[in-house]
Amino acid sequence: MNGGLYRSTHAADGNPRPEEGVTVVSVDQQSATATGDQALPPENLPPSGRDGGGSTAGQSAIMAIGSMVSRVIGFVRTALIGMAVGTTVGDAYTSAQFLPNQIYELLLGGILSSVLVPLLVRRRKSDPDGGQAFTQKLLTFAVVSLGVATVLVVSLASAITAIQTGGDSTPAYRELVTHFAYLILPIIFFTGLSGLAGAVLNVRGHFAAPMWAPILNNIVVIATCGVFILCYGGQKELTPENITGAQVALIGGGTLLGIVVQALGLLPALRKVGFRWRWSWDPRSLGLREIGQLAGWMLVYAGANQLAVFLVVRILSDVTGSADSASILAFNYVFLLTMMAHGIVGVSVMTALLPKMSAAAAEGRFGEVSADLTRGIKLTSAALAPIVVVYAVLSAPIAVFLFQGGRFSNANALATGTVLAVAAFAVIPLSISYLCTYAFYALQGNKTVALINVAVVAVRIGAYFTLAAVLKESLLAAGMTAGNAISYLLSALISLTVLRRRIGRLNLGTVLSSLIRVAVAAGIAAALGLLVLRLLPGDGEPAGRIEALVQLVPTGAVILIGYLVAATLLRVQEVSQVVGMVRRKIGR
Repeated sequence: MNGGLYRSTHAADGNPRPEEGVTVVSVDQQSATATGDQALPPENLPPSGRDGGGSTAGQSAIMAIGSMVSRVIGFVRTALIGMAVGTTVGDAYTSAQFLPNQIYELLLGGILSSVLVPLLVRRRKSDPDGGQAFTQKLLTFAVVSLGVATVLVVSLASAITAIQTGGDSTPAYRELVTHFAYLILPIIFFTGLSGLAGAVLNVRGHFAAPMWAPILNNIVVIATCGVFILCYGGQKELTPENITGAQVALIGGGTLLGIVVQALGLLPALRKVGFRWRWSWDPRSLGLREIGQLAGWMLVYAGANQLAVFLVVRILSDVTGSADSASILAFNYVFLLTMMAHGIVGVSVMTALLPKMSAAAAEGRFGEVSADLTRGIKLTSAALAPIVVVYAVLSAPIAVFLFQGGRFSNANALATGTVLAVAAFAVIPLSISYLCTYAFYALQGNKTVALINVAVVAVRIGAYFTLAAVLKESLLAAGMTAGNAISYLLSALISLTVLRRRIGRLNLGTVLSSLIRVAVAAGIAAALGLLVLRLLPGDGEPAGRIEALVQLVPTGAVILIGYLVAATLLRVQEVSQVVGMVRRKIGR
């Protein structure tokens, strides 16, 4: 896990993820159509396999397996951080990790996948040398820019962390965040290298290495946590006041080493595709004005998101160390679970629909765009509903089973469960808002997406401050999560309104009918789950992993079966479609 709570739309899945930190994109001829109002997302550009990367089906299978393995290992890594250092030190560590992710996202994150990759594809097609010289110049300029930015940010680490942690945190806590930041901020440079190398590989039809490289990163950090627990596991609770320089150096240095190994792990793949980077400094020939125009709206989008990240970390830093409060670390745990549900279902639906929507939009067949969007909303909602119920009903057992251990106590895990219960209601609005965003991409509307996002983030920030003022400390992290849910819902509503004006009727009546039936089926499943949970030991608040597992397995099974039966009786057609899709994927 490379820390961040939010990334750009392109970072939601298949691109730089919070727990993985690498860009994975795919390209073909459609990328050449990017204009000043459009920066095509990578999912619009399926791999062709022309450059020796293998078949699309084979590459998709490798990427799917790599994504799942990386997510599982990423959760092991995340849990071990909390077990190794506890909540207060874990908050400081996580806060320091947000910094490189935020800065990377502003410098390169969304721009890489939405602007530079299409540009590389165009030059690969149009240049006599297949874009080799242009790629060398672009990489040289990017490496120098990343290096300068990294040195500048590291030199300002103390000032940046002082702003982020706020005045209510203790001096020892602020100092600890700063010490972690000095070790972790160089991640900006190596994350950029990893992303650029991944882009070069993807443009050449190779997708496996960028997908699997983050696993090397996670393994290094897991090993670091193992060494930390082995050496310091018997020590009393760690605090900003008693943690030693050696302990900070081990955790922070291991985190930096992980991303270095990830970047180096892509070098053999680059050699395999015949690409060897050579220094070529010629920024004038890159057309930086064109790149700047294409990247402008992505910067607006990413900048708004990163401001929200900065503020939520600032707010939660004020209650770090409080005995009854969910921590920044716990908040990040919950966000990763939310994005996992979205990634498994929402992104799969988006990836399948976007090429069709883009082709229909290009030919002015807006009725088909509308039909695909409404079908995607219904499919996504029907598939995510049981996950929402599981998160809401079994939030405490999930948090205890995944995260409790070492210095992350049962009380910490139960507090995390409270945040997860609130986050459950953000899952479906999140995915619907992303579906609408991808519909705008199909319509070449990045400018519209950016402007909507600015308004939505303004509401999100307002919700943060309002909820922070009225809620007690123990519910503050849950309140910040509720602010996210409100903003996702608002984003979906605004986007649907704008889309209706742009492409006409959206068949929202059928969508509403489907959502009502899905909600009824989910309500029935939730009632059955709560009934079963009441009959099991622990009354929904397990004391340890064994008790949590006893609650998870039977209750989860009842929720899933209850939802499928209820949805079938209510004639939710999308449920049978999703079941068929899953069966086909398993068979493949």
